[in-house]
Amino acid sequence: MSTAIRYEMADDGILALVLDAPGRPANVMDATFISSFKEVVERVEGEADRIRGIVVSSAKETFFAGGDIDELRSLDPAAAAQFRARVDDFKADMRRLETLGKPVVATVAGSALGGGLELCLIAHHRVVVDDPQIRLGFPEVTLGLLPGGGGIVRSVRMLGVARALGGLLLDGRQITPRKALDIGIVDELVDSVDELYPVARGFIESHPESGQPWDAAGYEIPGGSPTGAAMARVLPALPADLRRRLKGARYPAPRAIMAAAVESAEVDPDNGFTIEGRYFTNVATGQVAKNMMQAFFFDMQAVRGDRDRPAGGGRFEPKKVAVVGAGMMGAGIAYVCAAAGIEVVLIDVSSEAAESGRSRSERIVARDVAKGRISDAAGRAILDRIVATDRASTADGADLVIEAVFEDPAVKAKVLAELEAHVAPHSLLASNTSTLPITSLAENVSRPEDFIGLHFFSPVEKMPLLEIVKGERTSDETLHRALDLAWQIKKTPIVVNDSRGFFTSRVIGAFINEGIAMLAEGIPAATIEQAASQAGYPAPVLQLTDEVNMELMASIRKAGDEALRAEGRSPLPHPAFAVVDAMIEAGRPGRAARAGFYEYAEDGVRTGLWSGLSELFPVTVDPATIDLPGLEERMLFVESLETVRCLDEGVLETVAEANVGSILGIGFPGWSGGVLQYVNGYEGGVAGFVDRSRRLAEKHGERFEPPRSLSDKAAAGTTY
Repeated sequence: MSTAIRYEMADDGILALVLDAPGRPANVMDATFISSFKEVVERVEGEADRIRGIVVSSAKETFFAGGDIDELRSLDPAAAAQFRARVDDFKADMRRLETLGKPVVATVAGSALGGGLELCLIAHHRVVVDDPQIRLGFPEVTLGLLPGGGGIVRSVRMLGVARALGGLLLDGRQITPRKALDIGIVDELVDSVDELYPVARGFIESHPESGQPWDAAGYEIPGGSPTGAAMARVLPALPADLRRRLKGARYPAPRAIMAAAVESAEVDPDNGFTIEGRYFTNVATGQVAKNMMQAFFFDMQAVRGDRDRPAGGGRFEPKKVAVVGAGMMGAGIAYVCAAAGIEVVLIDVSSEAAESGRSRSERIVARDVAKGRISDAAGRAILDRIVATDRASTADGADLVIEAVFEDPAVKAKVLAELEAHVAPHSLLASNTSTLPITSLAENVSRPEDFIGLHFFSPVEKMPLLEIVKGERTSDETLHRALDLAWQIKKTPIVVNDSRGFFTSRVIGAFINEGIAMLAEGIPAATIEQAASQAGYPAPVLQLTDEVNMELMASIRKAGDEALRAEGRSPLPHPAFAVVDAMIEAGRPGRAARAGFYEYAEDGVRTGLWSGLSELFPVTVDPATIDLPGLEERMLFVESLETVRCLDEGVLETVAEANVGSILGIGFPGWSGGVLQYVNGYEGGVAGFVDRSRRLAEKHGERFEPPRSLSDKAAAGTTY
């Protein structure tokens, strides 16, 4: 008897199939559900004469949560044939229900993603509650997968190849019910849950013999088949656009999705399901899918957890925040706080500077209103919460202070001392420093136990990560208050321990220095940028250096060297330093000066690599002899090795924070699963990574030498 689907037959012949996985908060497409579905379909076929129609609903808050990620992560190529046979068998059961000849209605009162939406698509009519919190879509590509339960085949037949790819499949977009109605994957919206069944019943009564339109003779896919004349004008642009977006990076799922969509559109649905299943199996059993599932599902769950919070404690919800420093970072922090409903005082040395920071929020609001992301009233409410001023006294009563001034310990000390006199007695005190040790900054406040680092990333309103840095005297209560703030302002937090540069700045610094070192070796700048793009970095390394600003890099390096000398240690040399110094001397520190590795128009738009680069750093390597994958690996390896050192030194406490922080904060390629999952998933595992590190060290220096802990892990056959 079915255990995951309730079978409820009414006297009038309408069958209710209620998805209700026992003992689970959500319905998942696991082995129990799949076997239950087969039993239900067999029973439906046996009782078809007394069934007038079928209504599919869910007893859970969400309609259906999708595939069983635990099982998918455990797949390997050896299990491919068995896995594909099971997928094909399940899709055959879905097809049996779809072609029964009885009207099937999906009634949806919660989100239907991935396999949940695929279940909806086998219905002949889809009715959804018009709730903007509900989401529908195929997010599989964000986990390195593709829809494998008929989602590609059916969405292409409903929408056409181009619209299905662009609107649903390639971006993993999660859309509201109203948007789903607009594009055509939902048939009807209702205002409340109570209306779902009556509407479904009405459809059944008016459509006693239902089938899918694509099963009718003469049905044509919207926009035509891929070999048709109409698609001949559209189809060539699709792979070109995908190549432009991926930039050569190792993401097999989007390519497989496009291939399955095009190929399945050329055949009948059943053969289309077979094509889709082959691509799905190939991708699901590959390493990239494992990497992405680890990072974007399991590691993300870990960093979003409660982190040993004492039971029964209340949540910190600041009512007023004082943000000191109205530059790009401070202005962005002010905006995200105001957007979360917090009253903000934005303070700078002059009222003009403070107002300039507030005007950044005005521009963000204007853009979001114009794009329909927020209403005009919501935008005005955000701006009304931000008060720009040059008076520290306006921070009176603030229960949160975030200092975001220039990276100078003396300036930060002065600001923190001045603000502390005005804020609430037990306020959370924070610094948005990216490199300066929190423990030393805490010496400038009277309550070091209430002081913590909140390292935001630019642009603050877009970047999802918040690196929370604990000083030596930061209390557990302060940490949990900082985590509460992260949730309130919709940021994903990682927690690290104090050190110069913390985790993210240290690791991204290693990436930047490696790319710059290649320039010193005589490698063409364009080749370096191409290698970074093909590795999967969202911004190529020299372009990113311009954004960071080489004068700031030199200043941070100087402060770090002075700190090392004060400890009796010698600064470590790096071949990148001479390049940075030469660029500063040439008056080209970065984008802020409209001159760096790139040239810029007056409005700051990049116009191309600087034409004088080859004169300052002559190209001595024949481009035809360059090992591009080798350049990619140098960047990936140097970041992973620096991460291992952070783990060894106690800066990082968990592997999950390393992986999530590297992807969301500093652009480590998502296909890798993050800096430490890249080590795990490297060809040959950790041992293969160590062997390659040693070969890189022989050629490029000791920065590639694997730490002892990494070599020990390779010898033991364990992973991170």
